[in-house]
Amino acid sequence: MSILLDGLHLLFAWQNLVIILVGLILGIIVGAIPGLTSDLGIILCIPLTYGMEPVMAILMLLAIYCGGTYGGSITAILINTPGTSANAATLFDGYPMTQKGEAYKALSMALYASTIGGLISALVLLFAAPQIAKVTLLFGPAEYLALSIFGLSVIAGVSNKSIFKGLIGASIGIFVSTIGMDNISGTPRFTFDNINLLRGVDLIIALIGLFAISEILMKSQYNPKTDHKTVSAKSVTKCKITKEEYRRCRKPISIGSLIGVIIGATPGTGGGLAAFIAYNQVKQSSKHPETFGTGEIEGVAVSESANNGACGATMIPMLTLGVPGDGATAILMGAFMVHGMIPGPRLFRDQGDILYAIMLGLIVVNIFMYIAGNVFIKFYAHITRIPYEVLACIVLTFCLAGSYSTNNSIYDMYIIIIFGIISYFLRRMDFQLVPILLGIVLGPLAEANFRRALILSDGSLMIFITRPISLAFLLIAAASIIVFGIKSRKNRIAASD
Repeated sequence: MSILLDGLHLLFAWQNLVIILVGLILGIIVGAIPGLTSDLGIILCIPLTYGMEPVMAILMLLAIYCGGTYGGSITAILINTPGTSANAATLFDGYPMTQKGEAYKALSMALYASTIGGLISALVLLFAAPQIAKVTLLFGPAEYLALSIFGLSVIAGVSNKSIFKGLIGASIGIFVSTIGMDNISGTPRFTFDNINLLRGVDLIIALIGLFAISEILMKSQYNPKTDHKTVSAKSVTKCKITKEEYRRCRKPISIGSLIGVIIGATPGTGGGLAAFIAYNQVKQSSKHPETFGTGEIEGVAVSESANNGACGATMIPMLTLGVPGDGATAILMGAFMVHGMIPGPRLFRDQGDILYAIMLGLIVVNIFMYIAGNVFIKFYAHITRIPYEVLACIVLTFCLAGSYSTNNSIYDMYIIIIFGIISYFLRRMDFQLVPILLGIVLGPLAEANFRRALILSDGSLMIFITRPISLAFLLIAAASIIVFGIKSRKNRIAASD
């Protein structure tokens, strides 16, 4: 108890509270600009923390991490372009809500769900980190492959009317994920002797091309004289969440937060995968699954609670085992070391007061995020009042700048344009882009762990069945696909009647 009180004493210095607010604002801005992820924000701000006390430095970086994860939902909702990969699932219902004139309501729910998910993950980190870390130690290559297959089963739920087109899209995504240097054999694949393709296609580059560029191309026939609709300033913010909608979103937020914590605590996964899995589970358990993807507020709630629920949980394996949960925590792990803290079991014993100040600070970060978000949210919603001919130019400029800044490469700017053109034609043929994104996200995880598992088992596939956790994920994935198939068949019969 005394170590907890020492942590509180270290946390509640006015300098720490100010730096949390500064970090949140920076994180929200970075997260909301396509191409500028929270990972990049943390990297850019690490040098600024060299002269700070450890608690202040880490809290600033954590605020950027949480703020960036939430900030990505702003552009996902308003302009159909996720600021980060963790917000890709928010596109399903966030942008359709904007098209229906409910942008303020979608942004409000994204903030509310992000805060609840973040607070739950922060509390789990504070009270249950060592116990959860012991469970994640049971995960090996077979379990990671099964988890990947479980994630890919989401394709059944996001393919709308054609599961066949969804599978084709996933195959395209998996193919894109194989471009570059093979991490296991070191062999170049599908590079066509182009040195720029050796590093593969960056996920955020694919995101920008798939969603932002293709969306601009889809509206190439936009006519400012006939298609522009004038929206009054009052109407932007008058559409608020009702008590009934808050009540309906309790279950999705709870499921999203729980799945976010579980997936986030598993090293090598992250908020993006958590959001997709949580969205699929809520959609399948809903009494009205047909409304998901058309502007359902529950879809925004579950995806944002899941990706923010993963934020605190990704720190669990990093702090307890010294194994980062995702890219952002790998960077944070370096920041910990810069300030003289070596993540691992001894950190709780040697620098427990500092560590508890940081974990308690994560709760404060999420509370401040809700306060700051409520202050600025009305200004975000006014983006929808900008004439599209102006907004398209602004979005395209940010996309090109963001793609260049990812790797400081002009070649990435060509990649997003190519992806955008291909995605445009796929959308015209009624293909969904999310299965492609899932293939890109989960392809490397599935392939690498499939090969590692076969190496461990001397080529025997039985390793995936004889390990209980692996078998459980495979069975859940199979059940998920079967349930979706039955519901789809019932819906088709009902529609034909």
